[in-house]
Amino acid sequence: MSASQFTRRGLIAAGGAVFVAGSSGLMTPARAAGVAATPTMRGGANNYRPGAPIVQRIGGGGFWMTGTVRRAGDGAPLPGQRIQIWAHTTEGHERDPQSHGATLTDANGVFRLEMPQIVPAFGQAHGHLAYDSGEFQTVFLRPLMNSPRDTRLEAHFVLQPA
Repeated sequence: MSASQFTRRGLIAAGGAVFVAGSSGLMTPARAAGVAATPTMRGGANNYRPGAPIVQRIGGGGFWMTGTVRRAGDGAPLPGQRIQIWAHTTEGHERDPQSHGATLTDANGVFRLEMPQIVPAFGQAHGHLAYDSGEFQTVFLRPLMNSPRDTRLEAHFVLQPA
């Protein structure tokens, strides 16, 4: 004999549970809300320099700052967007002009900029990045490195139209 037996009471209880779940919205199909915009990070604008030049590399290089830039809502990549990057490195402090530079995203919304090795400032190894070109809302990011020995750091922007 089967250990599972259907009774009239069990069937009514199960039907009632499905009805309650359905009417509460628990059984409504999930709908994508879109890709949310990246909020500005506290402390991200420290030592920001408006208009930092677009450069091929900051200093002697050896460290890679990379990431992506996408549009809020549909997540489409945004080519040609200007991203400013600066940090405390082996070659200068984050407030020094030579520690700042900007780059543009490629056709896939990807950016890469080589710079000197980032070193801890105030106990944290971190970079600073900014989108500030005006077509979208300004966003400052301040990502932390997992280890000061890392030779790469990523940051991703999702931008909201201005």
